[in-house]
Amino acid sequence: MGPIQEIPTEQWAQVLEKKGGAVVYKKIPVAKPGPDEVLVNVKYSGVCHTDLHAVNGDWPLDTKIPLVGGHEGAGVVVALGSLVTDIQIGDYAGIKWINGSCLQCDFCQQADEPLCSKALLSGYTVDGTFQQYAIAKAAHVARIPKECDLEKIAPVLCAGITVYKGLKESGIRAGQTVAIVGAGGGLGSLACQYAKAMGFNIIAIDAGDDKKESTAKLGASAFVDFVTSKDVVKDVRAATADGLGPHAVLLVAVNEKPFQQAAEYVRPRGTVVAIGLPANAYLKAPVFESVIRMITIKGSYVGNRRDSAEAIEFFRRGLITVPYKSIGLSELQSVYDLMHAGKITGRYVVDTSK
Repeated sequence: MGPIQEIPTEQWAQVLEKKGGAVVYKKIPVAKPGPDEVLVNVKYSGVCHTDLHAVNGDWPLDTKIPLVGGHEGAGVVVALGSLVTDIQIGDYAGIKWINGSCLQCDFCQQADEPLCSKALLSGYTVDGTFQQYAIAKAAHVARIPKECDLEKIAPVLCAGITVYKGLKESGIRAGQTVAIVGAGGGLGSLACQYAKAMGFNIIAIDAGDDKKESTAKLGASAFVDFVTSKDVVKDVRAATADGLGPHAVLLVAVNEKPFQQAAEYVRPRGTVVAIGLPANAYLKAPVFESVIRMITIKGSYVGNRRDSAEAIEFFRRGLITVPYKSIGLSELQSVYDLMHAGKITGRYVVDTSK
């Protein structure tokens, strides 16, 4: 089937030309999809802290240079590879962090494709969604229902899927309590809503009155300010009905300090789930207390294809409203500057037409 719209040969993109540098808004060629790939006309892309980590080279992963960042791209399929039959031109699609995987290894066969050693990472090892036309493996693009608003759903494609997966990994049930560390940030604001939709009680842990106000609106029943609190462990435990602490802790903060006390305030047999990735950070937990209180500490990476579909379905049903500010793709550097300064509340989405 031929493309419905004419595909240009050039497009606008934000390109990182050297690690640690500013992104450059420039015209680059539009790529053609391979046999198992699709070309998506990206209408909107969410901006994630991972994008800043890619710019700074914070992680022990080699980044592609020059690099087009971004991995929360929502748009319309405009071209198909010759082997692609299960998605059509004109369909809404999302390009996620996992751009593709081998589909054959032990992990891929167990629906743990994010753990595939050959996984392609959007906006990190392959060009991502801060461009008007982006490539992804057809098997891995998220299927977005036509009734969904592409601008509003863009942040769900990483932030939403990631926190939803983390909540599933915690193993807690409806009626139990989760403490969300970094609850007022981009990931945290979505984690609060998914936790509420899944029937959990929420303790928000963050800093500042603006975060207290925003998390309360998103369903948190209690707030602990980790900067002004004289005893975070005591205050978090006190916020639970029986004083024993939350059943799970979701760590989505972007700095290391709040990570360290989670194992102390989670209740016995509770689970601490690390999601946020502060540069060079470590998790610490007292061995004696962790053993006798039977604490579980685990990491949760991005979701698989099923997790993605489920997270999108929560959004489709109207249970998730992403707090975001919209700017033009040409203004992306200003968002990175705000992230550097720690002045982000909620999420930013870039409009690739501006």
